[in-house]
Amino acid sequence: MITPAFDLSQDPEHLIFSIRVPYTRTSEFDLFIDGTDFKFYAKPYFLRLTLPGRIVEDGREMATFDIDKGLFTLQVPKETPGEHFEGLQMLTSLLAPKGSRSAKPLVEDASVGACSKGAGDDEEEDDEDFDWQVEQEVYAERSEEELSVLQKYGFGNQRSGVFARLQEELGDVIDIKNPEGTSAAERHRARLEAEASAFSPDHYLADLFEDDEINRLLKFRPWWAKLRASTEEEGQCAVTFTQEEKEQLRKFPNRSYLLDKTSRCQAWLSLVDVLLAYSYEVRSTEGEHNVESPWTIRKLSGTLCWLETYNSLQEVLVSFGRRVMCYPLYRHFALVTLVLRDTTKILQSGKACVLKCLLDIHKVFRDNDPAYVLNDLYITDYCIWIQKIKSTKLTVLVATLQNASLQKKDLELELDELENAARIVMEEEQRASGASESCSDSSSSSSDSSSESEDSESEGQACSESTAGGGGEACKDSPLQSQPTSSVSPIPQTHSGTLSSAEQLKAAAPHSDSGGCGQLIQELGEHLTEELRISADRRCPQMSEAAAEAGEASGRSSGGTFLELSTHRNPLLIVQTQDHLEQDFIS
Repeated sequence: MITPAFDLSQDPEHLIFSIRVPYTRTSEFDLFIDGTDFKFYAKPYFLRLTLPGRIVEDGREMATFDIDKGLFTLQVPKETPGEHFEGLQMLTSLLAPKGSRSAKPLVEDASVGACSKGAGDDEEEDDEDFDWQVEQEVYAERSEEELSVLQKYGFGNQRSGVFARLQEELGDVIDIKNPEGTSAAERHRARLEAEASAFSPDHYLADLFEDDEINRLLKFRPWWAKLRASTEEEGQCAVTFTQEEKEQLRKFPNRSYLLDKTSRCQAWLSLVDVLLAYSYEVRSTEGEHNVESPWTIRKLSGTLCWLETYNSLQEVLVSFGRRVMCYPLYRHFALVTLVLRDTTKILQSGKACVLKCLLDIHKVFRDNDPAYVLNDLYITDYCIWIQKIKSTKLTVLVATLQNASLQKKDLELELDELENAARIVMEEEQRASGASESCSDSSSSSSDSSSESEDSESEGQACSESTAGGGGEACKDSPLQSQPTSSVSPIPQTHSGTLSSAEQLKAAAPHSDSGGCGQLIQELGEHLTEELRISADRRCPQMSEAAAEAGEASGRSSGGTFLELSTHRNPLLIVQTQDHLEQDFIS
């Protein structure tokens, strides 16, 4: 027989069944309703549900069948109008037939009371009586080798021998090398040693001081932060499941669990550990899973990566905080604090929200080889188990988690000391940088002063030389506008300074005739030489020497004036040919 796809909803008066049975005929439908027991048959489909509340068959039932969609819809009155049926989304638990309790395993709701402060033993008791028909086996002495093979792990420490059959996948799934022969205490010590060796101070400080991406992740709002409060269940949030998630819920086996108090405690603590890792992965990827998602979830969870069993909630928080500081891309304590609040929000939103997270993890692992092994060990059992626990158990866990606190010193990675040392180094570097800039400014100021001093000395020396050569009066009045020693054709001056060569020739033209061009050009060359020599004296003594040599060259050359002035950066080459000067003069 095939279990059909189904969904349940409710209003104050009715319970509504939506059952998908394509390729069937209405004449073959058969229904049975008796309190909390519901049965539906339409060949080849069979569905049997145990309901969370009582319904009645009194003639007010209404049914429709959409042939095109193959959807059968049934409305059945509630025995108590206005009663709210809790857990209608827990499809796997609804499939459990009434009274189907076998000797192995025992049906028992796990609780968090044993792990929480102030929880009494009466909170651990189930509503149903103990089933005494538990299978027993005769006690037999076992050697140390045999006992080492019986190391337990998995959900509620109920599994063993799994990795003995999966040696090839072992290294890609967990970090522990020999889970079958390693006790819980040995796994715990090995995990702490691996985390201590994996911690990188450089990576941590880089994320601490260059935190632009971290701040973006801190502002991200995951899907559970957008949930609105349900109008039906006080303190719960309205969570909807996709068709794929509903299909997966129907595929889960109908399973019950025999857990003692210690196993129940460890099951709740491991659930918190897995949810913390999942919350970090969602926030670090901003809600978009990628190829690294299976690695991130299992690596940050000591439960999944080291088969760890915890004894207190504080141990869970410390383990998660240490692993965030050692392994993922983003290693910042603010992320740890925020993820802790995210996990509290998930648990506070109710069983449906927790189940949706577990289904998401199940899908991530299911699509990754060989991470599917972790589904068999933990996630599938959690998806089935969480549907059957009471909501009051979650309330106790949320209260305990809200009162918990985690500080950097609890991680025992010396984060505070590392941060203080880094800040001291940064302050010293800033002071050294400030002192260096101050020295640079002082050196620049001294250089400017010495340069001004040298210019003054050069100017004084040039004036002294000009005075010795008979040009002292011109130097004292205007060094830049000194007149030539020749008495022929003086160059007119303007208020803005010396005119250009062409302007000088045009200004001098009325005082000479065309037959005296050669003499005029020679005089202009001597005048220009004198002007450049005086200017060079003001700037650089080498320019003065170059000007003097150029003057001597002009005296020896009748074809034109050749001046080459060298400064400390670039050479200045001035070539004035007689032909060019004559052309300027004629124009």
